[in-house]
Amino acid sequence: MFKKTVEGLAAWFSLSDEEAMERARSEADLHAFGLLVQRWRKRVYNLCLRMTGSTHTADDLTQELFVRIFDRRRGFDPSQKFSTWLWRIALNLCYDELRRINRRGESPLDADESESIAARCEFAAETPTPDAQLAGQEEGELVRRALLRLPEIYRSVLVLRHYENLKLREIAEVLEIPEGTVNSRIAEGLARLTRILEPQFDDRQGRANPMHSNVAVNAGRRTGSASGSQDISAPASRPGLQLQKVLL
Repeated sequence: MFKKTVEGLAAWFSLSDEEAMERARSEADLHAFGLLVQRWRKRVYNLCLRMTGSTHTADDLTQELFVRIFDRRRGFDPSQKFSTWLWRIALNLCYDELRRINRRGESPLDADESESIAARCEFAAETPTPDAQLAGQEEGELVRRALLRLPEIYRSVLVLRHYENLKLREIAEVLEIPEGTVNSRIAEGLARLTRILEPQFDDRQGRANPMHSNVAVNAGRRTGSASGSQDISAPASRPGLQLQKVLL
């Protein structure tokens, strides 16, 4: 009896996203849908946070996303990946919210200080020492605010590529645009992010204790680039800022 129970649980949790969504779609299976919520809630929240800059808004949009997905479950195409469908709906919710914010004459950067502190914890990478942790949190806050200054079309591809680790092909499927367009948007987004961040990191580097200056500023201040082709989606390959350290 116990063995059958364990085997049943193992089979349940081994369901793919598509299989779980198909159960929710065809049978209104709340348990299968709950499995999807459990798997995806945190990642959806992080996407919404990085797109809107507000922890409260990210919470609201995450809840709204799963309500909307369940309501629209019969419209899910079993031949497509569940994650593609989910990311597309999540981004559209973020775009709608950002348009509402713009209509009110507000900005994602208008979040209060308590939200800013909370967001730092979400954006900063784990670091081994208190000094390094503080530096990481400060860097994460700079990048968070810089991302919010980018137009949505660049912000979305950078978030999907460098935070959610989607491949170019997957981003193209989510956004329903050619892969080449994704690549060019990433390149332009990184260039704009560099222009925003470089003066701030330079200023921060100049004021820092040299012993603690392990920030994402390129110590060599390289102005050239190696010959041959480069992956423009990898920010560390761009001069001035080693953005890869900060984005990941």
